[in-house]
Amino acid sequence: MVSDGEIFPVPDDWAKTAHMNAAAYAAAVKRVESDPEGYWRELGQRLTWIKPFTQVKDVSFDKADFHINWFADGVLNVSANCLDRHLAERGDQVALIWESDDGKTSDALTYAQLHADVCRWANVLKAKGVQKGDRVTIYLPMIPAAAASMLACSRIGAIHSVVFGGFSPDSIAGRIQDCDSKLVITADEGLRGGKIVPLKLNVDEALKSCPGVSNVIVVKRTGGNVPMTPGRDEYFSDLKQTVSAECPAEPMGAEDPLFILYTSGSTGKPKGVLHTTGGYLAWASWTHEIIFDYRPGEVFWCTADVGWVTGHSYVVYGPLANGATSLMFEGVPNYPSHSRFWEVCDKHKVEIFYTAPTALRALMREGDGPVLKTSRKSIRLLGTVGEPINPEAWLWYHRVVGEGRCPIIDTWWQTETGACLMTPLPGAHALKPGSCALPLPGVKPQLVDAEGLVLDGAVNGNLCLTDSWPGQMRTVYGDHQRFIDTYFTTYPGKYFTGDGARRDEDGYYWITGRVDDVINVSGHRLGTAEIESALVGHTAVAEAAVVGYPHDIKGQGIYCYVTLKVGIEATEALQADLRGWVRREIGPFAAPDVIQFAPGLPKTRSGKIMRRILRKIAEDDLTNLGDTSTLAEPAVVDDLVKNRAGRGDDEAHIDGKVVSCQQLEGVLADHDAVSEGVIVAIDAPDGRGEALWAFITPDPAILASDVLAADIKGFMRREVGDHAAPAMVIFGPLPKTPAGEVLRPVLRRIAETGEPGDTTGLEDPAVPAALVQRRAEALS
Repeated sequence: MVSDGEIFPVPDDWAKTAHMNAAAYAAAVKRVESDPEGYWRELGQRLTWIKPFTQVKDVSFDKADFHINWFADGVLNVSANCLDRHLAERGDQVALIWESDDGKTSDALTYAQLHADVCRWANVLKAKGVQKGDRVTIYLPMIPAAAASMLACSRIGAIHSVVFGGFSPDSIAGRIQDCDSKLVITADEGLRGGKIVPLKLNVDEALKSCPGVSNVIVVKRTGGNVPMTPGRDEYFSDLKQTVSAECPAEPMGAEDPLFILYTSGSTGKPKGVLHTTGGYLAWASWTHEIIFDYRPGEVFWCTADVGWVTGHSYVVYGPLANGATSLMFEGVPNYPSHSRFWEVCDKHKVEIFYTAPTALRALMREGDGPVLKTSRKSIRLLGTVGEPINPEAWLWYHRVVGEGRCPIIDTWWQTETGACLMTPLPGAHALKPGSCALPLPGVKPQLVDAEGLVLDGAVNGNLCLTDSWPGQMRTVYGDHQRFIDTYFTTYPGKYFTGDGARRDEDGYYWITGRVDDVINVSGHRLGTAEIESALVGHTAVAEAAVVGYPHDIKGQGIYCYVTLKVGIEATEALQADLRGWVRREIGPFAAPDVIQFAPGLPKTRSGKIMRRILRKIAEDDLTNLGDTSTLAEPAVVDDLVKNRAGRGDDEAHIDGKVVSCQQLEGVLADHDAVSEGVIVAIDAPDGRGEALWAFITPDPAILASDVLAADIKGFMRREVGDHAAPAMVIFGPLPKTPAGEVLRPVLRRIAETGEPGDTTGLEDPAVPAALVQRRAEALS
């Protein structure tokens, strides 16, 4: 555990050599207060302008005269700043290193090669009628074409909307429709953790409800045989043969839109966050250089997917604007082995490594061995992004991965902020595990209470920002009023981040989590309303409420309270069906971890759901439910507590860890071959703790085999840890009642004794005998 006040001072060599040490940080903070015009002007001048700006900042958060403009009369091109301006001195330097999913293939593109690729992409888009201001949806795996197509859009003035490859067809369609994209760029298939992702098939399904899309450009990644619609779908490999490798860069106003990126909102419909050209690129470029202390020639690796803002800012735009070498990673942290991250660092001599706490927590569970078998000597700086990092994971990252010699920058920012706003600077600030430390110069955080009263000193409060910065989003695409209502109405005159934070005696900030209805699952922000909307779309569901709860791996898990329609019976089969429904409606990462059926939800007399109570119950904090006297039906809370999901025999004790079988089943359901699965715990044969048995009904198209059983065990190891791998995997139908409820006691008894015990009430009495036979075969 981390002791209170444990601090890691700035190493002497960092204080002497860093771009910004403590004195420089203090001077910058003073400068931005005394001469904001000059400070921000210099920051904007780091870019190459076709027409230099004279106007620096023109901002008002007042609802009566709301506007945000940075460098507004300047003209530039993002692609030219990321590529063309480097060609004379760095044309032969590697711009992008690409590492494949399985690690068997790597590629490197120089700035000259990437420039040629981007120009070909730009010319292909122009040939398809794409013009300045048109929207282009990009749905690609982490391959160089993702960066090239983004830069191509910026080169011709088109607005790109990148959609994460894990999203479902419905989610893709919603994003295409919202921004009215006319063209989609995708791949035949993706690869992730050794599994094929059907990208083109997902796009085909999405486009059934998107008649405005006239062209689909397909990149060949796997060579898989995918359907191609004549007149609409074409392979990029064919199209690029017909165009030039030269394309002039379109002059763009600094406030012209650059990209739209959708992020979850608390009202159900994802928000199209719109970033503009000049301010965004200046901020992404400056923060990349300053917070990572980037030096020319270094290899920089941000592990994020370009489907998220971290990938936009710190895989593509920030590094390339600075002439850096950026690594693109197609894979996952634990495939083919748990050493993968560190093997890639060794292979490509990575100096700066930036990843999510979720990945670190999963790797930490595997112990130090997979890390220590690698060198990691090239790494000089570590970073985290996406969610707060717990101190224990921070210490492991520092001591094991970084060998105690690498500072860790724990960065806080959002899709809406464009790039980092708060972080310890490695040459300026002592490190406190779990704290994002101090704001960057020019960033002005403020803590307020629920009524908007400003809180001074060491306090907890709601985190606001009292002034703008160049990388700030400009609007919600197509709904400017929603932008104002979401971010500037709760606390007038301030940008409300939606996060809670604590400020300590040294002025350091500690992010405490969301205070609105957004949860952070594995670094992905998900709107609870979006999940609720999906659940209510199921024919069996009358009402649903979704909250986050602490999850050992994901940071936060998804806990769903579901009220069924009259006449619908609550069964385990229905739980499984609802999980699958949400997976299909939104994506696998949104699948509920826990579903609790409830006869009613705690509401005030005005009908407002008391989510505070639901969060407390989900967190098992039952001694602090607060005042329930204002509820219309206080007895509802008693029922929710009594029947809280995940209690009792759901818990298992494995290798000294307490795990939830239901949580593990949620992970198991993510395996492509699993149609339905139940995990039970029995006493381990050696008498020490318990062992997990998985009873699985495989997908009808998948052959049950020892190979599949081994794959499922490996999947659980990779996703959760060694302790989550079932000792036994038994394939077959599950014993169910006529209502579809799985009889877990029957499965537990079969696992323990080889006998089914009482099978009264089974829909198919032959099922237990079949499972007993397969148990015997598996043990033989």
